[in-house]
Amino acid sequence: MGKVVITGGGTGLGRALAHRYTKEGYEIILLGRTERNLSLVRTEILKEGGAAESYICDVTEPASVREAIRQLDRIDVLINNAGIGIFGELSTLKEADIDKMLDTNVKGTILMTQEALPLLKESEGRVLNIISTAGLRGKVNESVYCASKFAVRGFTESLQKEWESQPISATAVYMGGMNTPFWSESDHVADPSRLKGPEGVADKIFTEDDRRKEIKVDS
Repeated sequence: MGKVVITGGGTGLGRALAHRYTKEGYEIILLGRTERNLSLVRTEILKEGGAAESYICDVTEPASVREAIRQLDRIDVLINNAGIGIFGELSTLKEADIDKMLDTNVKGTILMTQEALPLLKESEGRVLNIISTAGLRGKVNESVYCASKFAVRGFTESLQKEWESQPISATAVYMGGMNTPFWSESDHVADPSRLKGPEGVADKIFTEDDRRKEIKVDS
């Protein structure tokens, strides 16, 4: 079927997407910052009879992104899933918090897409940007997080226009909160266990991964 590159592939939705695409015969390339998490997911996929590789990659660092992509010979699908959220009233956010969200969510998505572009053009591939509903409307105590996701929405919509006459595509993916480790260092959501699991979201994304402009998963 081809190769799928998933950033933030060691936990949560990234892990669920890796398993879902594995079931359909794709080879999985897991990228992330934590080797242990990546290795665990890779081992799970191999036990399922799938094919997977993993590489340490910090999407906020251009050199790290270049090195990760340099090791690949093909990309059919790039899923920009890596993202972080730091929540609270605007007055409580530190400059480091702002930088962290913008660097990971916006800059990381842009750098990864830019570096992968030559291989995507060769394969006539596609990009899926995981944005969340925070890219559709503002939310209380999520001002900078939403700003970062609105930026990725604009980036994705602009790529769609830029690539209109090319055989590559970009899809914006919007979904609500999920019960994943995303919330492990935050009290923004009182009880994450009440949220939907990432497996169903991954299934919906895979099912609608047909080069459409956007995928919306009901919250």
